[in-house]
Amino acid sequence: MGRIAGVSPQETRRRLLAAAARVFAQQGYEGARVADIAREAGVTTGAIYAHYRTRADLLAEAIHAHGEEELADLVAAWRPTSLRDLLEGLGRDLVRVRRRDSPQLLVEAIVAGRRDRSVARRLRDGVAEREELLARAIGYGQESGEIDPALPAEAMARFCFTLSIGALVVGALGLPQPDPDEWAAVIHRLVGAIAPEPAVRPPAERP
Repeated sequence: MGRIAGVSPQETRRRLLAAAARVFAQQGYEGARVADIAREAGVTTGAIYAHYRTRADLLAEAIHAHGEEELADLVAAWRPTSLRDLLEGLGRDLVRVRRRDSPQLLVEAIVAGRRDRSVARRLRDGVAEREELLARAIGYGQESGEIDPALPAEAMARFCFTLSIGALVVGALGLPQPDPDEWAAVIHRLVGAIAPEPAVRPPAERP
């Protein structure tokens, strides 16, 4: 991929996708040129086209890589002891956007998807893949007794993604974030609501 001298292929790819995320977020999908992304990353345009046929492919890959890094950072920061702890930690962190280009990148991808079917398809497929993985994790949590098995895992996964995408849109609009402690209290109550119902013991028989 037109490696940067003295840098591994993995690091070169990371720099390229990070550069793509910044340029798409700052200039928009329509305004971002491959030449600008190449210049930002320190590679040639030919090196980009050797691995990505279109800007849509590059945008989709940038979003995927960006989301993976952000999720990994959040999981590492919380070091959860259970799935419910993980969900609560991720939910509490929604009021803190760790990468300032995250909201703009998502909004640009959604807008681009309205005009470019390939962008919409890649974005939809990426979200569907994440939802499926989360639904599977929720299913494991139900099997282990952490989460109420009566709740539909797929609907819960959609709710989680709706909440996270909404938080990014709010960040893109520049609205003030709620008080972290108040937000944490709401998330704690929501996560607590997915716990299994306590077993009702039959009344003790009288002697």
